[in-house]
Amino acid sequence: MMDFKKIVQEQKQATIDMRRELHRIPETAFGEEKTSAFVSQCLRRLGLKVEIGIAKTGVVGLLELGKGGKTLMIRADMDALPVQEKTGLPFASTHEGVMHACGHDAHMAMALGAAAVLSGIKGELKGNIKFVFQPAEEGPGGAKPMIEAGVLKNPKVDFVTGCHLHESAEGTIGVRPGCVLAANDRFELKIVGRGGHGAMPHLCVDPIDVGVQVINALQRMASRQINPLSPVVLTIGSFHAGTAFNIIPGEAELSGTTRTFDRAIWDSWQQRMERIIKAVCEAMGAGYEFKFFRGYPPTVNDEALAEIVRRSASQVVGEGNVFEPDPIMAGDDMSYFLEKVPGFFFFLGVGRENSAPLHNSRFDFSEEVLPRGVEMYSRLACELLK
Repeated sequence: MMDFKKIVQEQKQATIDMRRELHRIPETAFGEEKTSAFVSQCLRRLGLKVEIGIAKTGVVGLLELGKGGKTLMIRADMDALPVQEKTGLPFASTHEGVMHACGHDAHMAMALGAAAVLSGIKGELKGNIKFVFQPAEEGPGGAKPMIEAGVLKNPKVDFVTGCHLHESAEGTIGVRPGCVLAANDRFELKIVGRGGHGAMPHLCVDPIDVGVQVINALQRMASRQINPLSPVVLTIGSFHAGTAFNIIPGEAELSGTTRTFDRAIWDSWQQRMERIIKAVCEAMGAGYEFKFFRGYPPTVNDEALAEIVRRSASQVVGEGNVFEPDPIMAGDDMSYFLEKVPGFFFFLGVGRENSAPLHNSRFDFSEEVLPRGVEMYSRLACELLK
């Protein structure tokens, strides 16, 4: 029987080194030029067939195992966040105002580590493994344009898997069948009133007051028009209006996001919201401009693969360290791949006492977790391609 832990341990330092090099060169959506070059170089050294420039900066490495068989796709996202790093790490970001604050450096390093491990044992497997490094997960999204560019074809992908760091206890693995992440959208709203002196509001149409009423009405939509068994979030994240204490402004601008696990609700958000916005604005004598930007669909894991993933996770971290996470209202465009191909998005716990959360300028994690992700990918490949 193959000693995966020994093989992965031999790859450990190389995986850590790759993570650190990637952490030094963070780049935001569709600008991942240095990242793409580093990833493609690593894959070529392993002898994989490499394609670059997919959806601008995406990279695909194909490991051909021969003997017919199916194709597994392992996906890692590449982009970083516009965050100024404050970790003080010796391998901190060298790019001002940009940081791998969401763990995508770890995602890439684990996929590259798995590519090294699986290249070394390819005689034990059959089929193909595609290592897909995707740009722009943090927005506007790179998965969909990669699919449109044919990444799921030639050879046709039969299974897809991916991993995301998670704030659960360090060294645990989260496995949940069905919906794990929400559909996410954003919107912008301009309310057009009539400005004037703050002492004479009767001569004005106050867009601040109208905005407050719109916010209240939208929140009541979530609590009174949607089935409470289908959780939703409607958040107003910004509200800007006015320049002086005694002037009623002419306009107010709001923006926010919606989240849901329910596809029917996801499809109805724009219509539901505009009906309320229009009614409130008309009742109060204001105009409006409403823009709704549809985001990623819900991320839904294949039910039939859950036992295979759970069994693999138990072999990696022990049965007691495998947990079923609650669904999260965050979104991820891994959802587009899972819409097309049976697959599974699992979570790797990196939480420690007093550790900074994901998307924080001080976010860091113990690199001891990296071999667990490498081993997880390797075991899943052996399960699905044996």
